[in-house]
Amino acid sequence: MIAGTISVLSLPLDDPRVRPLLDELATEYESRYADLFGAGNAARELAKHPPGEFAAPGGALLILQEDGESVAGGAFRRHGPHTAEFKRIWTHSNHRRRGLARRVLQELETRAANMGYTRVYLTTGPRQPEARALYLATGYEALFDVDAPPGTLPFLAFAKELQPLP
Repeated sequence: MIAGTISVLSLPLDDPRVRPLLDELATEYESRYADLFGAGNAARELAKHPPGEFAAPGGALLILQEDGESVAGGAFRRHGPHTAEFKRIWTHSNHRRRGLARRVLQELETRAANMGYTRVYLTTGPRQPEARALYLATGYEALFDVDAPPGTLPFLAFAKELQPLP
């Protein structure tokens, strides 16, 4: 597949261009975690935070689009006075292994720094080794025992100090 031009869009959570990514994310959460947390909990998790938390002035939601298709995205909300919490970082299954999640992280970090945040906090599930690897490879500090046996931790927390903008 020849890659098209990637556009970065800042959108509200209820924009229809966000829906395909959230729908697939819910399906993925259900397939990985239903036996741990019960069926239907993915939808509750995705609806846990009011949409306004992912909007200015304290948050943002970004989507990467290629040829009019939403291929990856992520969001953040205020976690503390100087800390943004990244959420919903996701690459559509048809577009993985192209560095799009790394691009989403870079875009979110830049946007958060532009909004005055100096630190990022995020969590991922213990059954998402690709997310764990991405965060460790991009300079995030593990706030958990990285030597703990897989599946023994309920979630994996990470933090990163943001570089000041010039």
